[in-house]
Amino acid sequence: MPEEYEVHGPHDHAVEHAGHHDADPFASRMAVITAILATIGALCAYQSGNSENLALYYKNEAAIRKTEASNQWNYYQAKGEKENLAELGAALSAGNADAHAKFLADVDKYKQQKEPIRAKAEAIEKEVVDNDARSEALLHGHHRWAQATTLIQVAIALCAITLLTRKKWLRNLSFVVAGAGVITGALAFFSA
Repeated sequence: MPEEYEVHGPHDHAVEHAGHHDADPFASRMAVITAILATIGALCAYQSGNSENLALYYKNEAAIRKTEASNQWNYYQAKGEKENLAELGAALSAGNADAHAKFLADVDKYKQQKEPIRAKAEAIEKEVVDNDARSEALLHGHHRWAQATTLIQVAIALCAITLLTRKKWLRNLSFVVAGAGVITGALAFFSA
């Protein structure tokens, strides 16, 4: 049975040497920081998209409800016109007691029908205002989340450059930018 020979290449020796000795702590730390920043950046990007989608949803709801309110006001106006025509009919039929009484009954009927319509239209208009306000607040939050995402992406790029150049001032700058991104994300989170 032939014996097997193990032949080492130059890269095998480097791999074994790295396995037996500590790796470069600077590179390891920067890699971990970059991974953490990438995770935070992904969360901020998700929240940015989510708040933008919700803002669009509430803006759409406001537009739909505004149309419904307009329909209610048109219905209210139609009842008012019928009331006015009934009042005109009552005024013109003063000589005919039956017709006059019918027109006056119609005037009362239309007055009573108008009030619930008006109340419903005003309630819908309040929903429009609420949905618009909610949309604006969410859109403001979206901008904060987007700013946080951008700052964290810049910090990740600075970390990569830091790994290549090994400049401490660049590492510190990447930490400052990352901190600004995390703070901006926290502001977006707590203002939501």
